Amino acid sequence: MRIARFRSGDEIVIGAMIDGRSAHRIEGNVPGQFSVTEEVVAVDRLLSPLTPTDILCIGVNYRLHAAETGSAIPQNPMLFIKASNTLNNPLDPIVAPRNSSRVDYEAELCVIIGKDARHVSREEALDYVFGYTCANDVSARDWQREKSLGGGQFARGKSFDTFCPLGPWIVTRDEIPNPNALQIRCLLNGEVVQDSNTSDMIYDVPALIASLSSTLTLRAGAVILTGTPSGVGMGRTPPVWLKAGDRVVVDIQKIGQLENPVIGEG
Repeated sequence: MRIARFRSGDEIVIGAMIDGRSAHRIEGNVPGQFSVTEEVVAVDRLLSPLTPTDILCIGVNYRLHAAETGSAIPQNPMLFIKASNTLNNPLDPIVAPRNSSRVDYEAELCVIIGKDARHVSREEALDYVFGYTCANDVSARDWQREKSLGGGQFARGKSFDTFCPLGPWIVTRDEIPNPNALQIRCLLNGEVVQDSNTSDMIYDVPALIASLSSTLTLRAGAVILTGTPSGVGMGRTPPVWLKAGDRVVVDIQKIGQLENPVIGEG
């Protein structure tokens, strides 16, 4: 099932997609207890498929990405958190902030937690997944890395407004039995800049859930951005930074495409 959150006229609706223009209305809570009704509603504008309880992110989780950035293989999953102000909708603009000149794209598989998880084993981990969507972990590399800017930390460089587009919808867990066998790409202005497979993850989805739930409760509705593959702008020669007028597409097998334009901050 593809579950979307969208505007239909003046109303915000959650629905099970029929095609790109219509959906069956869903009553109840997603994730949680809900039912799919027979009522068909028009999909006028897609929104982020949920408002996450937490935005949890994993750094350096693809082998080739670690190599391109000169990073050591983490001995444990490396957690950072994006602030809620970063949440962004499909087709809404990513705002390149006026005080950063190194804004980068990161195509990522996003995991949606369906029920509270604490001390979950690897074997049970996927039972706690509601579904999957696409994410773009947009990053201001100068603020992420340069201590002279008062940053030098992941959270600051990752938490500018609009820096977490999600979408276009949630594909439920039953449609993707193995989340670590998906082609994942990023296209910048129509050119493929990232082209990999989630099998290159250092810590796969069950391992991430088991590790994170050992130190914190993964709440229902939390999302986990599982890391980005090689090909980021920072790793290119010369580097490629997002600028006003660009269009970025995250394309993940069995899920779909998340597209956003880039504008400058006014």
